[in-house]
Amino acid sequence: MSSALYSLGRWAVHARRLVLLAWIGILVVVGGFAGLVQQGLDDAVTIPGTESQAALDRLAATFPQVSGASAQVIVVAPDGSTIEDDAVQGPVEDAVDALGDVDHVAGVTSPYDDTVPASVSDDGTAALLTVQLDQGESEVADATKDALGSAVDDLEAALPDGAQASLGGQLFSTEFPTLTVTEALGLLVALVVLVITFGSFVAAGLPLLNAAMGVGVTMGLLFAATAVAQINSTTPMLAVMLGLAVGIDYALFIVSRHRDELATGLPVDEAAARSVATGGSAVIFAGLTVMIALVGLGVAGIPFLTVMGVAAAVGVGLAVLVSVTLLPAMLGFAGERLRPKAPRARRRGRRRAGRAPRARSVRQDASASDADDARVDGAPAPDASAPTTSTASTGVQHHNRFFAGWVRTVTRVPLLTILIVLAGLVLLTLPAKDLRLALPDAGTLPEDNQARVTYDLVSEHFGPGFNGPLIVTGTIVTSTDPVGLMDDLADEIGDLPGVADVPLATPNPSADTGIVQVIPTGAPDSEETKDLVTQIRSQHDHFLDEYGVDLSVTGFTAVGIDVSDKLGAALLPFALVVVGLSLVLLTMVFRSIAVPIKATVGYLFSVGAAFGVVTLVFEQGVMADALNVTRLGPVISFMPIVLMGVLFGLAMDYEVFLVSRIREDYVRSGDARRSISTGFQASAKVVTAAAIIMFAVFIAFVPEGDMSLKPIALGLAVGVLVDAFLVRMTLVPAVLALLGDRAWWMPRRLDRVLPSFDVEGEGLARELELRDWPEPGATDPVVAHGLEVAGPRGPLAAPVTVRVPDGGTLVVHGASAAAVTGVALALAGRLKPSAGALKVTGLVLPERASSVRRRVAVVDLAADAAALPGDAPAPAAHRTHPAAAVGAVLAEHPRVVVVLGTDAVSAPDERAELAVAVGRGTDAGTAVVLGSVGAFPSDLAPPGSQVLDLQPPEPATAEQPTTDLEEVRA
Repeated sequence: MSSALYSLGRWAVHARRLVLLAWIGILVVVGGFAGLVQQGLDDAVTIPGTESQAALDRLAATFPQVSGASAQVIVVAPDGSTIEDDAVQGPVEDAVDALGDVDHVAGVTSPYDDTVPASVSDDGTAALLTVQLDQGESEVADATKDALGSAVDDLEAALPDGAQASLGGQLFSTEFPTLTVTEALGLLVALVVLVITFGSFVAAGLPLLNAAMGVGVTMGLLFAATAVAQINSTTPMLAVMLGLAVGIDYALFIVSRHRDELATGLPVDEAAARSVATGGSAVIFAGLTVMIALVGLGVAGIPFLTVMGVAAAVGVGLAVLVSVTLLPAMLGFAGERLRPKAPRARRRGRRRAGRAPRARSVRQDASASDADDARVDGAPAPDASAPTTSTASTGVQHHNRFFAGWVRTVTRVPLLTILIVLAGLVLLTLPAKDLRLALPDAGTLPEDNQARVTYDLVSEHFGPGFNGPLIVTGTIVTSTDPVGLMDDLADEIGDLPGVADVPLATPNPSADTGIVQVIPTGAPDSEETKDLVTQIRSQHDHFLDEYGVDLSVTGFTAVGIDVSDKLGAALLPFALVVVGLSLVLLTMVFRSIAVPIKATVGYLFSVGAAFGVVTLVFEQGVMADALNVTRLGPVISFMPIVLMGVLFGLAMDYEVFLVSRIREDYVRSGDARRSISTGFQASAKVVTAAAIIMFAVFIAFVPEGDMSLKPIALGLAVGVLVDAFLVRMTLVPAVLALLGDRAWWMPRRLDRVLPSFDVEGEGLARELELRDWPEPGATDPVVAHGLEVAGPRGPLAAPVTVRVPDGGTLVVHGASAAAVTGVALALAGRLKPSAGALKVTGLVLPERASSVRRRVAVVDLAADAAALPGDAPAPAAHRTHPAAAVGAVLAEHPRVVVVLGTDAVSAPDERAELAVAVGRGTDAGTAVVLGSVGAFPSDLAPPGSQVLDLQPPEPATAEQPTTDLEEVRA
């Protein structure tokens, strides 16, 4: 990954005008397309597989008059009068007629109609008119809503002084959130932090530009997607919040690396390429973890939540893509203006640090032998004095005293630090046990919102349950007395505890479906209402046996309860997926068992602390006024699962950026204790800035944000703060100090099985170190020094040093078939060397093995080619005629051809034809490697061929088991 990103970063700098124009073009095209096709946002909630959704779907077909959206109009008479007074009755009756004439209104209840009466308060001073529409909430046009609002405005104007008329209900229970000046303050804080971090307005502006481009393209794609998908109003805000946060953070890490590289004296294009290769690798890994976690929201099986997760994941993915393409282009535009202004003495110190050894295995191989042993057949050893990259150590040279003192303090008595931090995290987590979840309703809207005014008036005059009526419905087609049946059901349901009223019980016009409207005593989001729904559903078998009716509970309130239950049930599987994913990914990155476990436990504590603070604010009222919380009570149902998914990715960001530096220093020095200090100081400043920026962006969405988004934003802000400063920068160094070298232990078998991400850029560092080896401008297709190849049971042969030019021939032979095959396959990029330095076709192995395999052909004359990884089976004719097999691959003009099993060709005429084919290949400039077990194949090797007589590994003992050839092939 680091090698590919290095090439990408270098290209982006050189083609910066093209890259910038391409991104601007993408933004314009996507934005224009979204403007043409977008269909608006839709807050309707569907939850397939639940009782309430199935009942709603049946009502839409059998009783459409009650399956659509509904609104409420509350009329309050002036003090000293009732709704029966003529001054009130006349305007109300006119309003009922006006509301009934609005398009898509199926019916309006009236307090003066004996057939379908409206609810009237016990003291007769208020009436609640229900407006039933024949369309679902997502289908109701703004024109219909405006017409309803105009009718209610006319009613209020016609009522006597002191009377009230207010419009609300389900149809108006949510409002689309909008961006305010408060959110912009988060960006201002981010700018200030960036300026302080970099000491440059140019460097500070690049992360903001990076984030703005990613968010702009994301919004265009999201609104264009409304043409084919239902997207709710919270989704764009979540995408904006995440896009800004990760876009700024990812750019911050890359720009920081870029300035570190510039400080060593590298030119701009090389510094940008290396910063993208190292910082970009970590950015891609971090971005992928966030995206996987967000897409994992689909585990809940709720469509709107799945769409929300995918949309946010797209935003994060675009932030990553912009960071590794547009950002290096902008680094190229910025040029020398980003180079830190450091004293000359400091710059000389950084250059000396940049020449520190990086690849110990290669350097030790070179330094272990003298000048005569360093070259065999013209292959010089890697130069121990050659300059290398130093992405970790450069930052250590200019650490500030605060971070040095901090890491020294937290690691002085690590066990005490661990206990103090864990105690604090437990205290923050404890309130989370009282966390309650529900879908938001009009009661969470601002107090001056008309729907909220209606909600409060209904609660005051009728009771909170009238804001969330339940609908109990079932098929009554077998009944001979549908009206009597519905009355009996209403009477029995009305006697249940928790029922305040049953204002309506009626069959539909065709008498095949009946509904019972049930008013709970509790509010829509209360535990009492949830218990009532559970109780009615528990009576299902009783109603079926007694009345022959298969009853279901539905309605807006029941849908919200079902959503909460389904999300609650999905939380544990989702947590297991996230925790399992974090363990696997971090094990691959850090090649350790203890570090991933520690990181995952820390993440769980961060989540718990975030849940605890959200509970304190939104349910217990701590600082509720300061954060403009409009009503205390349950938080939105999908807050926990969204917060867990997003915070997982962000926590992995800080873990990777901080611990990868520590591991990099440990690999280089072998000193576990010192690497904690140096690695922490090299990365703590940037991690601190990133966490403060992330916190500022998230917390800015709390004071004026939508109540659906407020708890998510607050939870993320607290989670980031806790995870960065308490977990990653305090708990992690203490745990690593306590474990010492054991923190980096990993079973060898597991290390071989797991792929490597190379987040620290070690592979790139090795490539850059060997770039001018064996000498500048060398084009030899095969160069090896101190090359060792190990089988499952140890080394196959003594170290190999060789150099093969274009058109040259190398004969690899020896007594061990496993050794011959293993070394030949290593030269072909099919087997990973265990030590030494190796370049094939100018590419370093094993870092560029995939590219080498495309340039090097392998022919196995002793076995099917399908047994060799990466090669397709050869035709039967090729296996029969060795010369034809070699000629076929030479026709494709590879730079290197490896021919195995030449000793298996015994017929003199076939060997002669094979020798001719090999000679044709070398004459065409192809390097040929011949593998032969036993005696040297003098009849096949052209004159001047190099000979590699493999010797047994040292030390070799009689007890040491030999490695089987089939094990090497596997």
